[in-house]
Amino acid sequence: MKSDPQDGVPPAASGKPGKGVRKTLLAGVFWRILIIEGILLVGSLVYRAVTEGGGAGDLFWYAMRIVLLIGVILLFMMVTLRSFLTRRIIAPLEAIASANRRLLKNEDDAREVALSEDTPREIKEIVSSRGRMLDTIFEISEERLRLVNFIRDTFGRYLSKRAVDEILESPDGQKIGGHRATVTVLLSDLRGFTSLSENRDPEEMVQHLNRYLERMSKVIEGYNGMIDDFIGDAILVVFGVPEKRDDDPFRAVACALAMQNALAELNEETVREGYPPLEMGIGLNTGSVIVGNIGSEVKLKYGIVGSTMNMAARIESNSIGGQILIGKDSYDLVKDAVTAESPQTVMMKGFKTPLVMYPVTAIGPPYDVALTHQGGRDGVEINLPFHFWKLEGKKIGSETMEGETVMLQENNITASLDPPLEPLTDIKLIFNFCMEAHCFDDIYAKVVSVDRKEDKAMHQLRITSVSPKDREMLKKWIAEASGS
Repeated sequence: MKSDPQDGVPPAASGKPGKGVRKTLLAGVFWRILIIEGILLVGSLVYRAVTEGGGAGDLFWYAMRIVLLIGVILLFMMVTLRSFLTRRIIAPLEAIASANRRLLKNEDDAREVALSEDTPREIKEIVSSRGRMLDTIFEISEERLRLVNFIRDTFGRYLSKRAVDEILESPDGQKIGGHRATVTVLLSDLRGFTSLSENRDPEEMVQHLNRYLERMSKVIEGYNGMIDDFIGDAILVVFGVPEKRDDDPFRAVACALAMQNALAELNEETVREGYPPLEMGIGLNTGSVIVGNIGSEVKLKYGIVGSTMNMAARIESNSIGGQILIGKDSYDLVKDAVTAESPQTVMMKGFKTPLVMYPVTAIGPPYDVALTHQGGRDGVEINLPFHFWKLEGKKIGSETMEGETVMLQENNITASLDPPLEPLTDIKLIFNFCMEAHCFDDIYAKVVSVDRKEDKAMHQLRITSVSPKDREMLKKWIAEASGS
């Protein structure tokens, strides 16, 4: 259904098509003049017949002269009135209607209405009022747009920008509740950052931490991950919300690899500035979670809950610095695209079956990301006695046990432990001697693997936390022992 091309009101607004102002006004004038002339014709004939009499023939020719005169008058009136009404009334109204149509099409000149100087005052007032209303509307629209952009930019720093978009654009965005979704959860955590920061300026370490978080955030955004939360020096990332994609687990693995490489590059920069190097462990898991607004009417948080996230945290807790561990559910989805080492299994408290994890070192096309920093300086044989204690969660066991290093690397220790420990056990160790006026602080490590040779078990330990001065001393001994 179309409106008259001269009509400024679209069919959707009026409910039915209507005639333009030109047709309506000219037709109204024509018929009214015609009626008036008809009344005058009939009145003249009646008056002639009553006052002067005459036959039918005289009245007929008299009527014809009157009709001819009326026709001339009608033609003159329509021509002159048409020109007058068009110039003074119709053309200004059509200009307003045309401007309104351009406004609907978002044309640049839609706000301008060209009127002649002799346009009636009322029509000029209509145009003036229209301009003021448009100015107000555009001002409010621009203010609203600025407000929305402010909300997106500001709260996008606290939530994922895509999460903010979903909350703002969805009519139910602010309601408490959620929906179930299959996602891949990535959890990263720095190793030993708390102990590193104890003896340094707090403001300096916060700046160092923020620099790290900014670098990781850029990597995560590059792989379209949603940063759910910063938990101290840990980062919780979700792939699959607000928008689910078929390659969510693949992008999560590629992102984890890129994060480790980015941290290695960041360390190269910060170590030259005098900061201690940072190490990060990453755990991934894929599964079902509840996604949505969690909390109360007082405070809401857009995020995820579910055992999948808890499992990712357990997997991450078993990772060592520079390592990426992915759960079996994630591995089954990406195994054809990744390079992974032999799986690790561990019984975790609260689980009925062993937790299976795969250390991943690379992913193929179209991502083509591989760990660029694996290993380090070759180990040297150094025998150093130490005491150690098992860690159970955050608690240190009360039993003191003994061990001795067999080989040292910058971040790895080969040692014999008494009694032997299972892989993925966390320990605290301290060398029970002082050398060169240097006494060692606590060193934290994780048992990566156990090699049993004859009647002796050799443990591969990965250092997870060591003070900078202790690290420098170990590096010095390794360099001296290797002759480099």
